[in-house]
Amino acid sequence: MSKSVTLKPRMSEKTYALSEERNTYVFEIPTDANKNTVARAVAAQFKVTVTGVRVAKTPGKSRRSYRRGGRVVRKGMTSGVKKAYVTLKADDKIPIFAAASEASEKLDTKEKK
Repeated sequence: MSKSVTLKPRMSEKTYALSEERNTYVFEIPTDANKNTVARAVAAQFKVTVTGVRVAKTPGKSRRSYRRGGRVVRKGMTSGVKKAYVTLKADDKIPIFAAASEASEKLDTKEKK
């Protein structure tokens, strides 16, 4: 069964540190995706070898907004997120943070001059 999975990378300081230290990348995935489909999708899309996949579900949070004067209260929920932590073989890299590393290298060269 061939199933296409939409992979949206999470861009944060924590995910950047994970990618540098542990060669682990974080993606937001659809709620119906499982570990096998995520591993196949990452391997096919980025041409890398996947050694492990961990999945975490984060439930949505309730939110309230008040109208001016306090008469009307609107209640709602933020949407939940399902994340996949994908660990790659030691030699493989995904160029998600390539622009960030290039920018930091340029800053380092300017500071040295």
